[in-house]
Amino acid sequence: MRILSYNPGHDGAVVLLQDGHLAFSIEAEKDSKYRYSSVSIMDVMDAAGELDTPPDVVCMGGWWPRDHHEFLHGSPRNAGYRGISPAGSKILKGHLLRGRVDYFSSSHERSHILCAFGMSPLPKGEPCYVLVWEGGIGSFYRIDQHLNVERVADVMEQPGNRYGLLYGLADPTFAKDSFPRLSDAGKLMALASFSPRTAPSAAERSLMDRLLSGTYRKLSEHEGISEAPHFDVGVDDPGFRNFAGLFSDAIFDAFHRVAEARLREGLPLLIIGGCGLNCDWNTKWRETRLFSDVFVPPVANDSGSAIGTAIDAQFQFTGNPKIEWNVYAGLGFRTDSPPDPIKYDVYDEDDVRVADMLAHGLVLGWVHGRWEIGPRALGNRSILAAPFDEATRVRLNEIKRREQFRPIAPVCLQEDAGRWFGCDRESPYMLFTHLATTDVLAAVTHVNGTARLQTVTSASNKRLHDLLIAFKARTGYGVLCNTSLNFNGKGCINNMVDLAVYAEENALDGFVVEGRPYLLKASRRYRAYVDRTSGSRSP
Repeated sequence: MRILSYNPGHDGAVVLLQDGHLAFSIEAEKDSKYRYSSVSIMDVMDAAGELDTPPDVVCMGGWWPRDHHEFLHGSPRNAGYRGISPAGSKILKGHLLRGRVDYFSSSHERSHILCAFGMSPLPKGEPCYVLVWEGGIGSFYRIDQHLNVERVADVMEQPGNRYGLLYGLADPTFAKDSFPRLSDAGKLMALASFSPRTAPSAAERSLMDRLLSGTYRKLSEHEGISEAPHFDVGVDDPGFRNFAGLFSDAIFDAFHRVAEARLREGLPLLIIGGCGLNCDWNTKWRETRLFSDVFVPPVANDSGSAIGTAIDAQFQFTGNPKIEWNVYAGLGFRTDSPPDPIKYDVYDEDDVRVADMLAHGLVLGWVHGRWEIGPRALGNRSILAAPFDEATRVRLNEIKRREQFRPIAPVCLQEDAGRWFGCDRESPYMLFTHLATTDVLAAVTHVNGTARLQTVTSASNKRLHDLLIAFKARTGYGVLCNTSLNFNGKGCINNMVDLAVYAEENALDGFVVEGRPYLLKASRRYRAYVDRTSGSRSP
């Protein structure tokens, strides 16, 4: 069965399941389009270009009907935002390319739940708990052996929006009558790491209670908010950063209390929704030891909603809720416009040479294969650098044109993860934090001593694994800085023209595409490297 599915909201994606396998996920923000984009006609055309025959089922994820104005009361094909029963799904008969096709939709809430279960390592029939926490939903569920979904507890309305809203409280550029910007939650996660967690004042306790209890409201709807602690003080303010950590802990603790009281079977926990990208919270859930295991898919945010809807359709049409998938299921890189040879020295494939360049302080774009699904750079659309100097973190944030409080993540050989980060298991999707065991890796160690680790094996990403092996042979450390290869506010770069422009405008020293290095002749660091090593350009 071939199931084509799309998410009509932000973090849009078009995906294809073919006989239980994720054939592709085309995310609307990728290829240098704006972050959090909805699906466009070009995304649909790209998906059509990947098809060789029409699908059997076309799926649309549920979303707020009020966001779609083509129908007075919402699309008749849209199952809506909330709902956990398959009875709420919509199945309609239709046509595509003059052939019969089924149209399917399940709720946004259910798409998250099915995404988490279908992508998890749990076999069909194993009961588990699911936590959906995102902008609008904050609830626990239990899935039984027949894949019946029971809502155990609604813990907090709009936890993700409440979390992101705090960043806007301190940011004087944020319009206080607005919903939180989609990027603010991730920024607050970084700021919370600066918090010493000193006790809140009475005024801070009152503010926290106002923001976290009752019905969610915009900042402007809170009476006297302009007199509240930290209002417009700026996100660099130490007092606000301390409060950010306290606020983050308070949200987690609200869910933890319910979990302790209501989730007592020791089942696995699956985490989904945008809050599932909060590595600190994911690590805390694992450390509670309430659950036999904790799994978070790499598409925890709404980029996984289309996958979840497709999994639900597959389950309802075939009885199978499980899929095979690979995190590198995006589109391949387009190399049809090579960079200007006057500007670049081009070398043959050589991991040892690239490792040596990185060890000498060069910062390089790194492109291989298909892009990674989800919002994290996992070694196919990355910027790589040596991990040793704090100045490298500063330079990387300057290259990415973002705030200096943002951390840089390490990518590490799986066999070295225990030694340098105390990590005794694979962590392939950069979704958990680990404490660094050395101060040598300054560029990838956040202010609180943690690192948002990605581990790599030869099976998970052979190209990147081989480079890490070469870098370890050169430096003794199988660790590199890994951050996303994208223009600020855009999704990952996926064509050679954008890559060359990015390198030249953002002061990269060059880039490596499918193992082949392109070094900018204008780069001062590259010229110094050539002088030091007497390197020669390959034919």
